[in-house]
Amino acid sequence: MLTDTTRSPYAKVHALDGMKVKWTGGLWKERFDTCANSTVPQLKHMFDSKDISHVVENFKICAGDAQGDFDGTVFGDGDFYKWMESAIYTAYQTDNQLLKDEIEKYIDLIGRAQQPDGYLSTKQIIGERSGNGVSRMGDINDFEVYNFGHMFTAACVHKRITGKDSFLAIAARTADYLEHLYEEAERTGEVQTAVCPSHYMGLVEMYRTTGEERYLKLAKQAIALRDSVKNGLDDNQDKIPLKQHEKILGHAVRANYLYAGVADLCLEEEDPDYIKVLHKVWRSLVDKKLYITGGCGALYNGASPYGYFFDHQLVHQAYGYEYQLPNITAYNETCASLGGVFWAYRMFQLEPKAEYFDILERMMLNTNLAALSLDGKRFFYENMLRRAKKLDYKLIWPLTRSEYILSYCCPPNLARTIAQSSEYAYLTSDNSVWTGMYGASEAQVKLENGGEFTLVQSTDYPFDGAIRFTAKDVKVNAPVHLRLRVPGWAAGGFIKGTGADRELTAADAGTYLDILVEDLQNMDVQLNLDMKIRYTVANNMVEETVGQAAIERGPLVYCCESADTHASTLDDIYLDLNAEFTPVEFEIQGRKMTALETEEYTIDRSEFDRNALYQPLKYHGMSKKYVRLIPYYAWDNRDYGEMRIWFPVAYTV
Repeated sequence: MLTDTTRSPYAKVHALDGMKVKWTGGLWKERFDTCANSTVPQLKHMFDSKDISHVVENFKICAGDAQGDFDGTVFGDGDFYKWMESAIYTAYQTDNQLLKDEIEKYIDLIGRAQQPDGYLSTKQIIGERSGNGVSRMGDINDFEVYNFGHMFTAACVHKRITGKDSFLAIAARTADYLEHLYEEAERTGEVQTAVCPSHYMGLVEMYRTTGEERYLKLAKQAIALRDSVKNGLDDNQDKIPLKQHEKILGHAVRANYLYAGVADLCLEEEDPDYIKVLHKVWRSLVDKKLYITGGCGALYNGASPYGYFFDHQLVHQAYGYEYQLPNITAYNETCASLGGVFWAYRMFQLEPKAEYFDILERMMLNTNLAALSLDGKRFFYENMLRRAKKLDYKLIWPLTRSEYILSYCCPPNLARTIAQSSEYAYLTSDNSVWTGMYGASEAQVKLENGGEFTLVQSTDYPFDGAIRFTAKDVKVNAPVHLRLRVPGWAAGGFIKGTGADRELTAADAGTYLDILVEDLQNMDVQLNLDMKIRYTVANNMVEETVGQAAIERGPLVYCCESADTHASTLDDIYLDLNAEFTPVEFEIQGRKMTALETEEYTIDRSEFDRNALYQPLKYHGMSKKYVRLIPYYAWDNRDYGEMRIWFPVAYTV
């Protein structure tokens, strides 16, 4: 399991074992298969290559299997551990014996690279040997504890799936080292915040996996030590004590990892103050700083919006002001949105409210899937909402996906999340099954009243709102509460087959409906969610989208690319609020999806100077042109061109 909260005292719901849930068709099955067959091997090649990433080579040098200097990124170790998670999941889901054997060889290599005192970060180990001045824990931006945290998580996944202790034993020795480090920090008062604190989640998972209280104590200690940091930064969320946090700010990955880790702690220990903080920063994100795609962190570089005149601080890959959501320069690092998924998932276990899965699903189906090409081999580091034909400036990352990018943290993070995506399908509590992300699937379920069966979900969601639940292989027939999520976007629909058939109303949107299934042998529950096309507008404080609207259908955000219209530029398209959309089956690179076809207004700009900063307004009327919209996740898989989500609206009487 991603998070084994079956014994967590403050978890109101618990995840099903990911090995007992499988996607059986539709979008998520296709994405999992592509991840297993394409993405995981692609990443393996990148990490194995001495000339590309140098990551595995660094471990070999530490283990004495090779000679040379450290190369690559300081967080490459942690990125490799993330890939290990994706490899473990896909190897055991698909019974890939070759990959299983290779995983064990990697674990042996990692173990031999580890130092006698448990320390394991390749840059520092190689630096100490070469005497080049590199030392342990000298710079928080060397990401040592980040590397530790991802090792902890991967080792727990390996233990749960394989039952083997080899990887967990390595992680335990590193946790011992971290324990001594924090003891020294408390004694001396010299504390640094670990950036991108993956170790909060990792240590709590070590506790859940081993049952050893010291790991929970260590996680709690690591979080508490944040308040002892001197000269903290908004960028690292340690400028003020954690329990005084009221807004989401600073580096978006670091923020989302932080609050996911705090939520993990709250699942194990009661702390009303931390719960209040989680609610405040969640509302700050969702109500004022989240992109329509679920993207997080609008800014590449800027000044902290909460600094004073003489206290301005650089922020990086960060949340900016409220409603500061640019489109062309939208940063939206993939890891930030993935961190948002981890956080939302833990919040749902604390309090199972539909909003958490609404946001999680928005992030997964839009930004996260958009970060990966349809063939599974190319990646976005940042996720823009608009691409122009050309820019008069250069952005930090390419405007199209790349096979390899120097900061390679996002691809393996994405791979492990897609590999583990079936864990987001269902959770349980007592005698209830809660639906999370919808998708064709089968799940082996066992409940507290003894009910044991395979839950079958049949659907073409997210392209179709018809979702059917049946049961098979019923070993113990017992009453089951099927708790169905009605997304906040669902304006209507119906439920059938429960003995209490009824229409869905606006009041049902954003809630869970409790359906009692008394006879599993004859279970047949049908949830039908209306998937009407929606015009969505943003708050007028979002300056970049004033007078514009986006098109959504179901949980998907739609966009238009140059290839999908006869207009000379997407800048000339205006939405017709009376336009009729026709959902059509469409393919890109052999992947099927639902596109939307329509006619929209286009403006005559024959005398418009596209290079002028200002010019007189000249209006020569509008005409109608064919436009096709595709799901945002599928963009940038054809020829290079423009892309837009937000379009100006042509209001007519």
